[in-house]
Amino acid sequence: MEGWVKPLTMLVTPDGKWVFPNSADFLAALGDPDPDYDAVEFAVKNLGFIKYQIFARSIVEVDFHPVTVEIPALLAVQQQILSSINCLFRIKYFDSCWHSEIFSSIKHTVERLSELCAPVYTPPKTDKFVVSQVKDFSEVFEEEDSQLRPLAQKWRVSFGHFDPTVISVASRHELLSRMVIVGVKPREREPRWRFIGDGHRWMGEYQIRGVGQPSNDARPGIWGLGGRVLQIGRRVVPAAARCRHCTSALRGRPKETAPAHPL
Repeated sequence: MEGWVKPLTMLVTPDGKWVFPNSADFLAALGDPDPDYDAVEFAVKNLGFIKYQIFARSIVEVDFHPVTVEIPALLAVQQQILSSINCLFRIKYFDSCWHSEIFSSIKHTVERLSELCAPVYTPPKTDKFVVSQVKDFSEVFEEEDSQLRPLAQKWRVSFGHFDPTVISVASRHELLSRMVIVGVKPREREPRWRFIGDGHRWMGEYQIRGVGQPSNDARPGIWGLGGRVLQIGRRVVPAAARCRHCTSALRGRPKETAPAHPL
């Protein structure tokens, strides 16, 4: 009977590996071969470990500190819970003190773990941006240490002509997240956002919903960028009517009954 009462205890490391308490693998992950303290509790509270216990084969207890948990560890525990059968789940999480919640549904348990471990969202500031130091644009081309130099050089050798290779260069030099692409359709004077990189999360939800929208959004912060784009776009659109370079393919119908064909 004692074997049924004594819990089976395992730990998940931050990188998603399962280890037993006080095992060589656990101590190696802990970074202390001979701890004189409660190593399991310390690892859970401070190092992102998750403690997973099974009582009497029907009760599962998960102990963790949401702030320190890494995605691989969370996914490993959720996968184990999804394979459980006829279990009652108890979640214990630390937030200045220990809290406890009990679930009978696997789905609700997994969802609650995801909810607790979700990163805290900090709303972007709405204050207008202030330029603390104005720099000469030529420094982008001349400074060898400038992160923007590869993209600026690509723009120069392309004579200002945009094509998909610009995106390849930006991605290769880890600049894609900071990039914004704006397009102007024929007969439209208002530029529209075509791509907004992940580095512009200060826009909030507009970073995703703004794609395809005009760049004249009047919200604080966004207008600072969009307003500048709008000014440039209104200068470019009239000049674009002269069309020095065209990369588009046209399709037409010589007769109304004839199928479309490329020109």
